[in-house]
Amino acid sequence: MTPALLIFILLGIIAVASALAMLLSRNTVYSALFLILNFLAVAVIYILMGASFVALSQIAVYAGAIMVLVLFVIMLLGTQHLDPRETLKWQRPLAIVLTLALIIQGAYALITRYGFQYATLAASPEFVDPKNLGMVLFQKHSLPFEVTSVILLVAAIGAVVLTHKQKKDGGA
Repeated sequence: MTPALLIFILLGIIAVASALAMLLSRNTVYSALFLILNFLAVAVIYILMGASFVALSQIAVYAGAIMVLVLFVIMLLGTQHLDPRETLKWQRPLAIVLTLALIIQGAYALITRYGFQYATLAASPEFVDPKNLGMVLFQKHSLPFEVTSVILLVAAIGAVVLTHKQKKDGGA
């Protein structure tokens, strides 16, 4: 095992553990902080793969801007602790079945595609250089890029609508 593979495995464990901690945390602020840790672990994985621009974008956009927005909305709307009695009885078994199905499908896809070989490859040259990455994004993948921007716009509008207090008297 090479040192890079050991670091990759360690970062993968950190990413999965922080994602699980984010999902299982009862406090929404702690969940957001675990999500930041997950974003940082993924950014270091990008650095190991040679995609430093994507890693810096991951840190700046996701761990920076998006998480500030998420924490702002959490603080603005307040945090709620869910009552354990309010959960539906069928949610947990359904979640377990769907999780197992996803794990089995992912394992099957990896085994049939790569076998038991080391499947991590270095980033292709078109994704390492920021100019080439921009050309690929805006020429080959312009529709998904625009759909993502519309989704972010809808999320921002939704945050404004959720935080907008309507006047009870109906007047202006």
